[in-house]
Amino acid sequence: MSDPLLLDVRDLSVHFPVRQGRQGRRGTQDVIRAVDGVDFQVYRAETLGLVGESGSGKTTVGRAVLRALAPTGGAIVYHFPGEPAVDVATLDKRALRPFRRNMQMVFQDPYSSLNPRMTVRDIIAEPLEALKLGTRAEIDARVQEIARACRLSPDHLRRFPHAFSGGQRQRIGIARALASNPAFVVCDEPVSALDVSIRAEILNLLQDMQDQLGLTYLLVSHDLSVIEHVTHRMAVMYLGRLVELAPTKRVFQQPLHPYTETLLSAVPVADPEVPFHPTLLSGELPNPINPPSGCAFHTRCPYVEEVCITTRPELRPLAPGRMVACHVAHQLQLRGVDGGMDSGRTGQP
Repeated sequence: MSDPLLLDVRDLSVHFPVRQGRQGRRGTQDVIRAVDGVDFQVYRAETLGLVGESGSGKTTVGRAVLRALAPTGGAIVYHFPGEPAVDVATLDKRALRPFRRNMQMVFQDPYSSLNPRMTVRDIIAEPLEALKLGTRAEIDARVQEIARACRLSPDHLRRFPHAFSGGQRQRIGIARALASNPAFVVCDEPVSALDVSIRAEILNLLQDMQDQLGLTYLLVSHDLSVIEHVTHRMAVMYLGRLVELAPTKRVFQQPLHPYTETLLSAVPVADPEVPFHPTLLSGELPNPINPPSGCAFHTRCPYVEEVCITTRPELRPLAPGRMVACHVAHQLQLRGVDGGMDSGRTGQP
């Protein structure tokens, strides 16, 4: 990437304690390894997509990099414009407060993420008032400015959330996230709760605001069609770890990891002449409390070898700009969404 680095995540882990045993009796302490050693970078003005099936740890990563969740380990280093690099993973709540204006989030559910007792004006102004970013007059002016940019009229500011449709509520949520003029925004499934007819409208708004304000997005989604059309690069997660990281178009043309191939096989092609044959994995996502040895995907992988069972693969470069965590990736030719390649081994070492 030619743009400057904005976020550098190194060996990020988020573990949740789980107490097992009968109710009322002292049990053993286990942990859910929701995120287990994740590394990635996000560059200014880009959109990085984060994908994976439910339970893979996508949302946990998004919340952790904003310090909405306290990480168990690792570094979360921001390079905000005009400021020295800071590892927010090491900061307490008081020290973290000055950086909150640069880190915001657009939530998945536009119905439950807005306070029903607050007007739209107060909802959008809330981060500005909480961070003391201006006088009352300055805050009002900023609210009106960002509301117009998000296609909300002045009349909307006097109403309450129940008066709006899902798409309008999500525009309110976007306006709230952008009110403090952040550098980095996590979009957690921003259109999954919306009707298909208005998803494009919200995605276009996010892209327009990125162009106007130079925003950087981490877009968490299970919808690969959204990832394909709005992200520059994509990272694929499985059981708390990244298994592939590469430019989005390259991944869709030819994935490097067998799990990525499986995800892409479920994307239908808008051509009735192209047969639709999604790959069905055997078994379910392993237990994050007791993950399998070696590669976590080896229990479901059709290309598994002995090394996959015994040794955990690290995310490593396999081609320019492409990273993969797979011992046998160099031996595979995997099929993208266009079905242009035969899936299987090349026969080359």
